[in-house]
Amino acid sequence: MAVILTIDTATNACSVALAVDGKPVISRVKEEGRSHSELLGVFVDEVLSDAEKQNLTPDAVAISAGPGSYTGLRIGASLAKGLCFGYQVPLIAIDTLKLLAHTAILQKNDASLLFCPMIDARRMEVYSEVFNSSLESIRSIKAEIIDEDSFGEFLAEHKVVFMGDGAAKCKDTLKHPNALFMDGILPLATHLSELAEQAFAAKKVEDVAYYEPLYLKNFVVIPSTKNVLGLGKK
Repeated sequence: MAVILTIDTATNACSVALAVDGKPVISRVKEEGRSHSELLGVFVDEVLSDAEKQNLTPDAVAISAGPGSYTGLRIGASLAKGLCFGYQVPLIAIDTLKLLAHTAILQKNDASLLFCPMIDARRMEVYSEVFNSSLESIRSIKAEIIDEDSFGEFLAEHKVVFMGDGAAKCKDTLKHPNALFMDGILPLATHLSELAEQAFAAKKVEDVAYYEPLYLKNFVVIPSTKNVLGLGKK
């Protein structure tokens, strides 16, 4: 019996769950707000406290690996690594786009469909990947700017289901009749449980000491145009 603590902080949602044999039994989630630094530690403490009452101890910790919010991924990875060292258990990392596609496939499993999860990367840029209905990646992860011709090679021959917070802003751009959109698909820790169980069984784990999330793009600090400190004023 594998007991896995799962964590997702890749997007606006913050969620933690504890799964037994791939089935979530305890969970905490806030779907909006991007307050990961305030909520994640509280959620983990609550889930582990409930787990202790049921005599459940994690055999592994699994996280949504990104791409996504730089800050959110950093917070999630840091806490997950600390838990792995504390419990002396392995770390599992699952591609966040794969997690989104997995969630959509569970709701709309049709062998004829392709699935394209998208995570907002600001403006008209998204992180995206294309999967078939067997959750096999048929086009690798990219950070790309979306226009009306995007995904044309797939849309010409298949209906493609787009989901995730990046897809929402592309509805007015991707007008091809084969472009379908699913709302409300989030990368939640509860949905991570089955994929984490599969990875654990296959011993697909990370080097805890050297693991880094999949940022895909470097974090860029934009200097403020405001003279906050009043420097240069006489």
